[in-house]
Amino acid sequence: MTAEENFLQTGLQLPPAPKPLGVYKPLLIDGKHCYVSGHGTVQADGTLIIGRLGEDLDQDAAKMAARQVGLAILATLKANLGSLNKVKRVIKVLGMVNCTPDFKNHPFVINGCSELFAQVWGTENGIGVRSAVGMGSLPDNIPVEIEALFELHAAE
Repeated sequence: MTAEENFLQTGLQLPPAPKPLGVYKPLLIDGKHCYVSGHGTVQADGTLIIGRLGEDLDQDAAKMAARQVGLAILATLKANLGSLNKVKRVIKVLGMVNCTPDFKNHPFVINGCSELFAQVWGTENGIGVRSAVGMGSLPDNIPVEIEALFELHAAE
């Protein structure tokens, strides 16, 4: 099955592709690589999931927020590339978690995004290298921000 077909199987809805909130591009293509800027927790209605892990959210809610960030990244890919099928594989994911200093399970949270990507591109191509780190704060008090690097299929 294709990435587009796999995404349809999830039953999830893409939010609107987020607009940059500063001086940067949401996505940049360099040869066969597609760099995606840090994305936040944009929901289908355009609002953000807000809150700090350990104060406002538990780790399960934060994991769902990370999945929502993954959906926002997919929306940006689809809006700029035309189709998720143009992505060959996930190369790298950097996940940042807005959390209290005592929180230690960052990888669990970022799995929300990584598991989504594995559903879309399969375990061979949907899982790349990854870092999951804690932050003292994130823009607008979002719980998760994620940036990613993808490899594109060769142009036909």
